[in-house]
Amino acid sequence: MKLAAKATASVLTLSCCLSFIGATSASAMTLMDFIRGGQGRQQSTQVSAPVPENPAQTMLNPNQPAPAKQPLPTVSAPKYYTYKADPMRLVSTAHFADPVVTGAVADASPNPVAVDTEALQRRYLANARVMATNDVAKAIEAYYADQTKPLLWVADHAVSDKAKAAIAVLSDAGSVGLDPADYAVTQPGVEAADADPALRDRALMQFELALSTKVLMFVQDTVRGRIDPNKLSGYHDFKRKDVNLTAMLDVLRASPDITAYLNSRNPSNQQFALLKAELAKLRAESGTDGNHVSISLTGTLKPGGSSPELANIVKAIQNRGSEALKTAHADLFAAYLGTPDYTPELVSLVEDFQREKGLTADGVIGPSSVRAMVGENNDVKIQKLVIAMEQLRWLPPELGPRYVFINQPAFMVYYYNNNQEQLSMRVVVGSKQHQTFFFENQVQTVEFNPYWGVPQSIIINEMLPKLRADPNYLDRMGYQVEVGGRAVASSSVDWYGSTKSISVRQPPSSDNALGELKILFPNSHAIYMHDTPSKSFFKKDMRALSHGCVRLADPRAMAAAVLNTTVDDVAKQIATGQNKGVSVPQKFPIYIAYFTAWPNKDGVIQYFNDVYDRDAATMKALDATSKARSAQI
Repeated sequence: MKLAAKATASVLTLSCCLSFIGATSASAMTLMDFIRGGQGRQQSTQVSAPVPENPAQTMLNPNQPAPAKQPLPTVSAPKYYTYKADPMRLVSTAHFADPVVTGAVADASPNPVAVDTEALQRRYLANARVMATNDVAKAIEAYYADQTKPLLWVADHAVSDKAKAAIAVLSDAGSVGLDPADYAVTQPGVEAADADPALRDRALMQFELALSTKVLMFVQDTVRGRIDPNKLSGYHDFKRKDVNLTAMLDVLRASPDITAYLNSRNPSNQQFALLKAELAKLRAESGTDGNHVSISLTGTLKPGGSSPELANIVKAIQNRGSEALKTAHADLFAAYLGTPDYTPELVSLVEDFQREKGLTADGVIGPSSVRAMVGENNDVKIQKLVIAMEQLRWLPPELGPRYVFINQPAFMVYYYNNNQEQLSMRVVVGSKQHQTFFFENQVQTVEFNPYWGVPQSIIINEMLPKLRADPNYLDRMGYQVEVGGRAVASSSVDWYGSTKSISVRQPPSSDNALGELKILFPNSHAIYMHDTPSKSFFKKDMRALSHGCVRLADPRAMAAAVLNTTVDDVAKQIATGQNKGVSVPQKFPIYIAYFTAWPNKDGVIQYFNDVYDRDAATMKALDATSKARSAQI
């Protein structure tokens, strides 16, 4: 059994978190097909066999005839949804005006009572017609129905300076990645003020209600984003932030500096500030992106080869390379005559460029290198920045002084401590068919010499065809099988019954699919970081290759960082060969994130490919939100 396990170890390491593998017939399923599976997620299953009432019903009865063939059950993958934006409705204004307005009629007594001008204006609130999402509308209705609460934006029969300051912030919403059209408010004219005070006050009350509605929408959007990420796909998993909109109106009324307050609702982390600055820079450069170079390279160009595109490659590196790189190769740039031969000097230039862009510095020019050389035009970058700023609102406003950040499109993980990046390394994440989720959690445990627990998704999608044909299969492979917590032989299990009470796991060993250790942040998707005996995938530039979990290029270093210990201590734990879980001294956040625009440790924004097409789904959702918010009365 040990030899069989060793024979398959290099392929087993391809698996971690399986989200979906299509149903395959028993005759077509091979050993290698199963081995390519991986750790799955908690998902609904469609099981054709009846669910037993107790574990004993999953065991074979030698006196019973062999069960008839039944269709194989499957476990389905998460889906992408058609985004449905929050609908708009009319704010109910029926209770906004006091039916009897004290002082509305002139007092003819010798000592007349002063007229309550705000009360006179408030009676026109009942005539205002404003559209809002339901939660914003409820907050507006609660505030203005209270006759004791003052107006927010109108004073002395005019738009207040506070209102003008708020409008200025809303008009600049594009600078923080929002859509200014969502918050547009028209100020009332003053031409008819003397001729028709009633018309003036009607317009002012319409403005009062409209601005309160737009400000609340802006505050809510800056805090939690314009869209609900959980409505994008089953791969997004966030608790959407609560914004107390009713209390927010009281805060707005009391705020002495409305500009500072509204701007403070945006995420306060340094990453957001850097994204905002990059967005402003690119928009200022709009229309000046004239240095874009196209490269039409078929296949790959290897050292010693030749290509007519080499001149464009050199020009693109001049445009996209750092000043340090251009200085180091200044003589080459000056001497290059546009020849198609890929000489050693040019290979050295390409290797330095690849190294600078975080690619494999092998001098081989393939699709990843070409994308880095060509770059993206400003319009594409701006869209990525807007999406990144939206997504950053789904996370805490401060990421924390200590955290782990996995950026899936970059295929990288970063460990931060004391607000400084202290460790980074390459990772392998889920393939497009088996995507890694987008969520946040807390690092809790490092498990040394782990068991690989086979999830229901693999048992159902990949094991059953093999096991129905060969019930001894798991016994021969050295896997442990339990039914209802009791160890049993694989051959004694009724693989035509339910698998709900069956667990399968691979014992710790040097051949274990999870390698030496895994780092746990318990979540409903069974995703974690782990080692792998096979290191070849880390040499690739495109590393969306696993079944959902995150494989680490240097797991010992990451384990030492999260445990606040040394790599030597980690090595000692592994050397025992014993399965052991060690809790981190203090839990801290981990962000399993997805950003195609993100700043590096030097503050430079880097852009990455949308490997899962999630940016496209997010843009559709943002467009749907804009369309819904443009609904007219």
